[in-house]
Amino acid sequence: MKKKIFCLLLALPLLFSQCSSNSQLSQAKALGNCRYTLASADSIYLAGIDVRQLRKLEDLNPARFPRLAAGLLTRNVPLDARINLDITNPTNKMAGINQLEYRVLLAGQELFNGFLNQRIEVQPGGGKTRVPVRLNTNAYQLLTDSKTRDAFTQLVQNLSGASGSQPSKLTIKIKPTLDLLGKQVNYPGYITIDQDVTNKILLGN
Repeated sequence: MKKKIFCLLLALPLLFSQCSSNSQLSQAKALGNCRYTLASADSIYLAGIDVRQLRKLEDLNPARFPRLAAGLLTRNVPLDARINLDITNPTNKMAGINQLEYRVLLAGQELFNGFLNQRIEVQPGGGKTRVPVRLNTNAYQLLTDSKTRDAFTQLVQNLSGASGSQPSKLTIKIKPTLDLLGKQVNYPGYITIDQDVTNKILLGN
């Protein structure tokens, strides 16, 4: 009898670990079935310049902003922003993850990438959670490459709230990372969100 109890005690950690893994898989799968919306963006700076100062195309003239000129000379034009992503769960299961990888693309070119290390949970039955994501990148290539310059300039104008600009299309790709039996395992494939960014994005409209 004591031997059976001892064996059961030895098996308990494995059973709990297996249950935890199954729960993570279920929640990650539900996360893949959620709806995603870029609700707003704020605290956006290009080479230390608040993008709200860049409402016109001519405002991107380096002659007006020494820090932008210096960034172009050194090939280092930092772009920092925070986006607020709304996640809505239409399923009947809890959606959640502890860590995810993200990529943000503009005109087919990668704009941002990184990892978000925080617990995200979205209640079932239409629950909604807003997730703030801090982004930063070197925008030099986007500003100087003829393939991306126009699209990036248009994006900056939309982020600044400039009127009359055409919407910019961003592609956001996220991939949950699972901790299964002590090993980090990536969710198969990316969850892809195509989002139009308009000049009202700063207001969250």
